[in-house]
Amino acid sequence: MVDAFIKQVTEVNDAINNFVWVKIGLVLLIGTGILLTVLTKFFQVVHIKEWWTKTIGSTFKRGSKTRHNKESGSVSQFQALCTALAATIGTGNIAGVASAICVGGPGAVFWMWIAAFFGMMTNFSENVLGIYYRRKNKEGEWSGGAMYYLRDGLGGYKHCKYIGRFLAVLFSIFAVLASFGIGNMGQINKIVINLDSAMLKNVDLGYAFGDVKWTSLIIGVVLMVLGGLIILGGLKRIAGFAEKVIPFMACAYILGCIIVFFVHIGSVGAIFASIFRFAFGVKAVAGGVAGIAVKEVITQGCKRGVFSNEAGLGSSVMVHSASNVREPVKQGMWGIFEVFADTMVVCTMTAVVVLSSGAIDLETGLMAEGTNDATLVANSFGNVFGIAGEVFVSLAILLFAFTTVVGWSHYGSKSFEYLFGLKAAKGYKVFFVLMMISGAIMTSSLAWDISDTFNALMMVPNLIGVLSLSPMVVKITKNYVDRRIKRKDVDPLLSYDADIQAEHARDIKQEDIEAEQAKV
Repeated sequence: MVDAFIKQVTEVNDAINNFVWVKIGLVLLIGTGILLTVLTKFFQVVHIKEWWTKTIGSTFKRGSKTRHNKESGSVSQFQALCTALAATIGTGNIAGVASAICVGGPGAVFWMWIAAFFGMMTNFSENVLGIYYRRKNKEGEWSGGAMYYLRDGLGGYKHCKYIGRFLAVLFSIFAVLASFGIGNMGQINKIVINLDSAMLKNVDLGYAFGDVKWTSLIIGVVLMVLGGLIILGGLKRIAGFAEKVIPFMACAYILGCIIVFFVHIGSVGAIFASIFRFAFGVKAVAGGVAGIAVKEVITQGCKRGVFSNEAGLGSSVMVHSASNVREPVKQGMWGIFEVFADTMVVCTMTAVVVLSSGAIDLETGLMAEGTNDATLVANSFGNVFGIAGEVFVSLAILLFAFTTVVGWSHYGSKSFEYLFGLKAAKGYKVFFVLMMISGAIMTSSLAWDISDTFNALMMVPNLIGVLSLSPMVVKITKNYVDRRIKRKDVDPLLSYDADIQAEHARDIKQEDIEAEQAKV
């Protein structure tokens, strides 16, 4: 009876997932990115110096507000980035990339890059709208996200009031549900599986109940306690944790990948040649090897790219909106860097490691017999570093996945706050922490699959909002370029709310005066 029910749920979920992701989702996603790239005149390319110096480049300047924040109810721009990266840099950067290559071949990497290139402007636009339509809650904390620009932006159009509000509620519901799956149980489950296979395979404490091992239960309890200490401390504690862990975590992983890269330096040319050669599908080769359809290559690459950097989902904008920034475009530029760091750097590093392992035939683009995409990256590191390499990947997945849980707790709580109020959101956090134990003892992948569907479902109303408000994104971006790059004397465009607009305009004017005095 239970098996039949699970089978039915799986079939329904697969049907919805395939329709939302493949039939409309990827077209809507890539289409939005292309449109915004064209409308902003290829901002991510034309103004690369501007967004690079105003994001990661500004973190090294002494006294910069990019790193430091004294305001209550907000976090620094760098903390917002780290918290967003905490949620995006997860198992998708390791297991997800390996899975995309195994299913779609080396060409899937090319489509990850394409999705990321256009996704930069989708993420940029989300953050611009997030800052422009944000407001402060009763505790003085900034609240922003897709639900607010759907309600007040799209809802502000003639005859669109109820459409905007309906889509805002829909987005929030899907975000809350996704937070328990992809943002919680799925990540914890990956941690347990990887620790069990890489570090605890010789530890046998028996079974706590049913098919649940004692080791899984113990790991779940430890992670739940650690998660509770961070998550229940609020956004400031989450951001502080992310700011310390993310740079170290990303740099350590990238360094490990670079070492593997140089060990296999002789095959680098063949690796990148295979990526471009198979980007449009793998044709049958001598011996009758089955080819990989072009559709599968594109789908896997784009889908895993979005799964990794979350551009278009409307999730990371919820933490970017809590930044101490005044200029919407400045936070938008952090969105560009976020996608660049997540996909162009971390995912590419993983792809190089996977393709240099020998498990993927660079001539046919197909998996070698016996290859397991779940352990492929660990095995690739193991080929170079031995058992230490497998342990390293296991620890990387632990940190990547755990920080994803911490980051998504904020997304879920903000969505829950929108639906039910500030007090209810505190109860959500407690429940979110308690649900971490469920991920540790979960033996089915169904929860992970369902959460992937909720990801796609929250993407649809968000992109409707971004597309409908693209004229506002263009207007705000042009205003910034005119004032900050072309040095024209025009009034800033900072918030839809007149009071916040006036306050931020005063702050920016004062900052400009202080900057000029500092030069003298």
